[in-house]
Amino acid sequence: MGNTLFALHGEAVLNDGGANSFAADMVDASHDTTKLQRALVVGGVGEAAAALYLALFRSPAGLFLQNKVLFYSYYGVLSAIIVFGVAEAWAGLWVSNKRNRRAVGMTVLWLSVLPLFFLTGIAGSAILK
Repeated sequence: MGNTLFALHGEAVLNDGGANSFAADMVDASHDTTKLQRALVVGGVGEAAAALYLALFRSPAGLFLQNKVLFYSYYGVLSAIIVFGVAEAWAGLWVSNKRNRRAVGMTVLWLSVLPLFFLTGIAGSAILK
């Protein structure tokens, strides 16, 4: 996924490693089944690992300390992201060349953007704490 180690000879890799390369990798995954599988597995494991790290080692801050409902929703949402990350990785292993499975894989891949935004916001607030 945008790694310069696996670039073909003579191919220029000009990825900034940020949101542009992530979006480009998602578009590439829509055309190639092996890239779709790789994007789902790597994305799912990464999401689950980040959410698990935040749940275990970072306490909620800011808005989540206002009342108990928000405090418990922090851990509830992180738990849901962990489950979604594992399901996304499983979907990456399940996807094959069949058309209906590939469509499910693409749907899961595009839905994985929402937990990434939440994790980015929580990790950013944890870093600034």
